[in-house]
Amino acid sequence: MDWAALGLSMQLAGWTVAILLPVAVAAGRFLAYRRFRGKGLAEALVMLPLVLPPTVFGFYLMVAFGAHSPLGQVWAATFGRPLVFSFEGLVAASVIFNLPFAIQPAQRGFEGVPPEVREAASCCGMSPARSLWAVELPIAWPGLVTAMVLTFAHTLGEFGIVLMVGGSIPGETKTMAIAIYDQVQGFDDRGAAAMSAILVAISLFTISVTYWLSARVGRRLG
Repeated sequence: MDWAALGLSMQLAGWTVAILLPVAVAAGRFLAYRRFRGKGLAEALVMLPLVLPPTVFGFYLMVAFGAHSPLGQVWAATFGRPLVFSFEGLVAASVIFNLPFAIQPAQRGFEGVPPEVREAASCCGMSPARSLWAVELPIAWPGLVTAMVLTFAHTLGEFGIVLMVGGSIPGETKTMAIAIYDQVQGFDDRGAAAMSAILVAISLFTISVTYWLSARVGRRLG
C-alpha cells in the first residue's frame, strides 16, 4: 500500500476544492443570473474539459506550463523550479480540469433561487454580499455541496491529466491513480486491488455525504 500516494492524492483534492469553491460561487452565480451575448460560448468553454480526452487536455496544459511558455518562464524565474512535473503544476491543472464539475452544479444551485427572493432581499436594503450570504447560499447550498464533492472525488481518481502534467515522481506528483497503474504494470494485482478498493470506499463515502447533506438542507428549507 502506497500511503504517500494516498496522502498526496488527498492533498491535491483538498487544494483543488479549496481553490474552486470561491470560483464556483462567483462563476456559478454569474452564469445563473446574467444574460449576455456569448453566454452559450462561455458555458461551452467551461464544459470543454468534460468532453476532451484527458490526455489531449493534459497535453495542452503541459505545453502551457512548459519551460518555453510565458507562464512556465515566469514561474521558473520567480520560484526557481519548473511548473510542469511539480505539485504546484498538478494543482493548477487539476483546478482547470475540474471547472465543469465545480461550476455547473453551483450554477444549477443558484438557478434554483427564486428571482422574487433576491428582489425582496434587495428591497429590504441588503447589499449584494449580504444577500449572497444570508439569502442565496442557504438555498443554493445543495448545488455547492454537490460541486465540491464531485470535484474532490474526481480529483482523487484522475489519471490522464496527472500523468501528462505531473508524471510519476514519488512524494511530488505520484498520486493514488498513478500508483495503481504502476502496481498493475509491475503485476502486483493484490496491491492494485487494495488501493483501488480504498479509492472506491472514499468516493462512496463522499457521495453518501453529499446526499445526506442535501437531504438535511432540503428538510431545513422545507
